[in-house]
Amino acid sequence: MKLTILGGGGFRVPLVYGALLRDGGGPGVEEVVLHDLSEQRLAAVGHVLSGLAAGHAAPPRVRVTTDLNDALRDAAFVFSAIRVGGLAGRTADERVALDLGLLGQETVGPGGVAYGLRTVPVALRVAERVAAVAPRAWVINFTNPAGMITEAMQRILGERVVGICDSPVGLIRRAAHALGVDPARTAPDYVGLNHLGWLRGLSYQGRDVLPDLIADDAALKRVEEARLFGTEWVRTLGALPNEYLYYYYFTREAVAAIGGAPQTRGEALQRQQERFYADVLADPGFALEKWRRTREERDASYMAETRDTAQAGERERADLDAGGYEGVALALMGALGRGATATMILNVRNGSAVPGLPPEAVVEVPCAVDAGGVRPLATRPLPGLFLGLVQQVKAVEQLTIEAAVTGSASTALQAFATHPLVDSVTAARLLLDGYRSRVPELAATLGPR
Repeated sequence: MKLTILGGGGFRVPLVYGALLRDGGGPGVEEVVLHDLSEQRLAAVGHVLSGLAAGHAAPPRVRVTTDLNDALRDAAFVFSAIRVGGLAGRTADERVALDLGLLGQETVGPGGVAYGLRTVPVALRVAERVAAVAPRAWVINFTNPAGMITEAMQRILGERVVGICDSPVGLIRRAAHALGVDPARTAPDYVGLNHLGWLRGLSYQGRDVLPDLIADDAALKRVEEARLFGTEWVRTLGALPNEYLYYYYFTREAVAAIGGAPQTRGEALQRQQERFYADVLADPGFALEKWRRTREERDASYMAETRDTAQAGERERADLDAGGYEGVALALMGALGRGATATMILNVRNGSAVPGLPPEAVVEVPCAVDAGGVRPLATRPLPGLFLGLVQQVKAVEQLTIEAAVTGSASTALQAFATHPLVDSVTAARLLLDGYRSRVPELAATLGPR
């Protein structure tokens, strides 16, 4: 079986290959094809994967290519992890908003709209090539903004593209551990959009144990999200929010923390990764060691400003070691490929799973997965406190997709102005002008200023 990874020169690709090695090659994966536009990045990641494979009897062979059709042809699974505009685009996503006193973040707020505007056209071209040369492949989408990009790609690939994120899995794992129960034996009531969802219940042995957690001060403080939001606000909500909801519930604090830092996360990662790739190419024999050291630094700095502001403390070592996207992706691939039934939280077409949202909207909910595909499970209606925010952000996502598909600057302006974290139409106009002037890929989508 052939697994193709788009964005194969990306820093996190070794996590996927390492998970494959631990899983004995996953569901029959014999070949991993890495596709990227940069030969240098592919070469560097190839050195890291060689280090990971050392000592394994029959690791999946690795091949690299810059030819998209070659990468996709006859693939059974495609992991899409592309970053249009690179980290330079991400730093612009952050800085243009921050310079206007607005949230500067990769996927949430105006930065997420800008990221989507330049990424949707590329994702659609990828989907067209998948449909042409690997029509039976399953596409597992890592590319952010994950829900928006998955929804765009579904216009071409339908149900054969599924979005994934590790935030809900991590939240559920932390909640279960705080209660002293096995996460694998729980059934979560989780609902929302990518980077905008809530854990409203956690069933264990036929009983919802989440109220026990929310009522227990000591147990609740063992959950990173509860420390981030504060136990009082968690109890007010009656649910555990996804960590990214911090940007909505504590917008002032987030903007002050990110804007007051000496560099944004995008700027920090850009410097860190430029150094990593250069070091590996200069000294390939130490590629794996350099990657592991850089990964540890990267993981420790995740959402660091907001954790510091909220006094949430350091990330738990055990939680970092538990893994993220790669585990979700391989579990999904395994369920689809092996046929064993699994329940997973995924980004899929809504249908009627979440009342109050359009049927074509991609939502993040528990799904039943087997060899026949992925089916969202029905959820309880969202209360108005949650539903209004979900509906507004989903409207922004759909406006962004439409603007990217049509090249309409006026629709893009509407997307910015509709976002709950953009406080005026004037600010939306300034955002649009700023992104068009700083991000060539976005200007190519909408035309110059």
